[in-house]
Amino acid sequence: MTGDLHFLTVAEASKRIGQGKLTPIELAEAYLDRIARLDKRLNSFVLLLVEPARRAARKATSEIKAGRRLGKLHGIPIGLKDIYSTKGIRTTAHSKLLIDNVPKADATVTAKLAQSGMVLMGKLATHEFATGGPAFDLPFPPARNPWNTECFTGGSSSGSGAAVAAGLLPVAMGSDTSGSIRGPSAFCGVAGLKPTYGLVSRAGVVPLAFSLDHCGPLAWTVEDCALIMDAIAGHDPADPASARRAVPRATSGLKGGVAGMRIGVVRHFYEMDMEATPEARQAIEGGLKVLKRLGAKLVEVKLPPLSDWDAVCRVILQAEAFAIHEQDLKTRPQDYAKVTRERLVSGAMLRAVDYIQALRRRAELVAIYADAMRKLDALVTGCSGTPAPRIADLVKLPSFGVRGKLIMSPFNVTGAPALSVCCGYSKDGLPLSMQIAGQPFEDATVLRVGHAYENATEWRSVRPKL
Repeated sequence: MTGDLHFLTVAEASKRIGQGKLTPIELAEAYLDRIARLDKRLNSFVLLLVEPARRAARKATSEIKAGRRLGKLHGIPIGLKDIYSTKGIRTTAHSKLLIDNVPKADATVTAKLAQSGMVLMGKLATHEFATGGPAFDLPFPPARNPWNTECFTGGSSSGSGAAVAAGLLPVAMGSDTSGSIRGPSAFCGVAGLKPTYGLVSRAGVVPLAFSLDHCGPLAWTVEDCALIMDAIAGHDPADPASARRAVPRATSGLKGGVAGMRIGVVRHFYEMDMEATPEARQAIEGGLKVLKRLGAKLVEVKLPPLSDWDAVCRVILQAEAFAIHEQDLKTRPQDYAKVTRERLVSGAMLRAVDYIQALRRRAELVAIYADAMRKLDALVTGCSGTPAPRIADLVKLPSFGVRGKLIMSPFNVTGAPALSVCCGYSKDGLPLSMQIAGQPFEDATVLRVGHAYENATEWRSVRPKL
């Protein structure tokens, strides 16, 4: 029975647990066995919590057998990107600077997941402080892509993408400042949601850029992302950016399909502004044909060029990141990885006027996006314009070299929800992806479109062979 447990989705595992056909301890042991056998090749974990996970799984098993099931996530394993604070458990942000950091309290999301009964399996690799990478001058090696271990996972939720794709975990938490959930999701072939800004608390999560950071899930399916969102979304007074508004359930209407929806298509992002490879374009066009066949009406949409969005995002990110790290960069520069240090220090070169102009242009872009979305239910464009590049090629690049063609910054700038889904595979067997976005706080609609697409295609039946 245990042979296929590591490839169960959250929804499938939850159903079996509810039926009494599977226990949380059986599920946890299946994952612990697979992690022990395979993660030496992937480096997705920086801290594996073997005995704590077993204790939590045994507790969940006892509670469920006693009729005290907390909900659909009770007893389901999860991993956290190592920027989520965990009470009494080391949280390093993959950096020498925090190598001995043991938080005294959980991040809000960590606490919410625990309250739902999930089993924390461990902390996952990232790029140092959720920037830079891949780098080899850090306390832990970079994670590797399970489709080809010579290839990049995407960053910075690198361990999260690798672990889920490899079947080491059914779901993991990541963060996204300029694509750090959707990049690994794209290159590792999993589903990854950057929720609406302010929908999920960031309290207790190591920051990179205050006005761009988002927390969200990576899972094998869109449905699993929705199940996690139901557990973690909601107002938190501990996060100043947390939205004070009612949160509709992400799973409500998930299976409603796309018939009658108006879905915008931003082709110029991946055809002109950033030229995707022919096979990536073909995969995206194939995805659009599926949505049309399912009854959606596709509408061509023109937005400002991708370079505008990228410039705004980069200036804001670098300025805010430097503000966070200024003191440590002055007193402990040698403790950062070279690529991290170079990226963070660049923020010192920005003037106040640069930051202010970026904020001004951001407001304009947000207004343009809102106007474009006024008569649309969702938006589709590319996510990655290439399959995952090779790690050996990336480490030769300067710190701001191109690390794969990715289309993600527009949705950090707007704060709108954006979902990466697999839409095929390259001739070398590497995942290709497209991106589904929506209006702010319409996360459920974005997930609904992604779920309909996944159910109409065969891509979720393909797994990396390790």
